[in-house]
Amino acid sequence: MAGSGIVSIGECMLELSGKGGEDWRMGFAGDTLNTLWALRALTGSETAATYVSAFGDDPFSRDQIAFFAANGIGIGDSPIIPGARPGLYAITLTGAERSFTYWRNDSAARQLASQPDRLAKSLEGQALVYFSGITLAILEPAARAVLIDAVGAARKAGSLIAFDANYRPRLWASADIARAAVDEALSVCDIALPTFPDEQSLYGDGSPEATAKRLVDAGVREIVVKNGDMPACIRHGGRTESVPAVHVASPVDTTGAGDSFNGSYLATRLAGLSPLDATRKAHAVAAAVVQVRGALAPVETLRAAFSA
Repeated sequence: MAGSGIVSIGECMLELSGKGGEDWRMGFAGDTLNTLWALRALTGSETAATYVSAFGDDPFSRDQIAFFAANGIGIGDSPIIPGARPGLYAITLTGAERSFTYWRNDSAARQLASQPDRLAKSLEGQALVYFSGITLAILEPAARAVLIDAVGAARKAGSLIAFDANYRPRLWASADIARAAVDEALSVCDIALPTFPDEQSLYGDGSPEATAKRLVDAGVREIVVKNGDMPACIRHGGRTESVPAVHVASPVDTTGAGDSFNGSYLATRLAGLSPLDATRKAHAVAAAVVQVRGALAPVETLRAAFSA
């Protein structure tokens, strides 16, 4: 590997969450940050963690960066864009299932690939680089190409590349454009961590096993297909295995569960455990995460589930 650090690339948003009415809590979240949060919690303090994005110069952006620093996360060489600001989303819950309302069209993170040299510098010498389909979706086509080139160069230099397609139709002009972008990402990917309903929606896959086979055919060597509270399908070393999820009778909030699964899985793999063991631990962490509110579960919750 290229080094010992871990990097996640994407968009950190302001998150409004609550139980309804006028009581809202503001935090910071976003799929790639949620994954890095779990990774940071579950790896040793000697492992540098970096969130690569673009930020504004407004008070909320400064608060984001300060929040990262207070939790052991840097921003590498991410640009600070004068006049820009973060995107915002609000979570509403029906039972434990969540829906989102977004305000993100002018999010600073859309400019994360606007300075290719700075992006490349942020990815230098890292053990792991993680990004998602949402990272791709917020970028214009030329910026997507810059990102894929930077990730591909990091891979050639020895970094392990992990990717979750995390398909959100509303972020894409068309499914065809989304498929083309995801296929490009898969071409520079070592570990794929998709969710089956997303893959079924985007590619028409008939089963998690079909998703795994398609990704093998695309050249990905390690695959975990998540499927909510159903078993995960893993493919590695020419073998396909099914790993049951941990049942939670009364989930509180499913926000961030898949992202935390990804972070736990990657932390376990970086520690040298097998994909099978990593999937079991990731299921345990995801089960703990759905029992707390908000996208960023308490570090103690993550660590307790991971160590059990």
